[in-house]
Amino acid sequence: MNDQNPKHPEELKEYADGWMTEKKGTDVPGFLKLAFPVIGLGATAYIFLQMYGDTGHATRGSLVQKFNEVSKTNPALVYTVTVLALVYVVVLVAFAIRKFHED
Repeated sequence: MNDQNPKHPEELKEYADGWMTEKKGTDVPGFLKLAFPVIGLGATAYIFLQMYGDTGHATRGSLVQKFNEVSKTNPALVYTVTVLALVYVVVLVAFAIRKFHED
């Protein structure tokens, strides 16, 4: 029961003991539908593009290349994390753009 809105106690849905509320029947805002894939794909691209560090930098690129030689960097883990991040972005976007229905 929502104490703050006694006229329509069933219109708001509360989460986290009332710290977050939403109107029942609302959909994900349009800016979030756009922001989720942009941020997710940007983060995934950053993971992939920076897998060996900043090797092309003018001052520290040679140090990063030497570190990669010494540490025997293996890209398999980074590829796995990148694929998992892409799967997460796809699931998140599918969830955000799906048709809303009330339980």
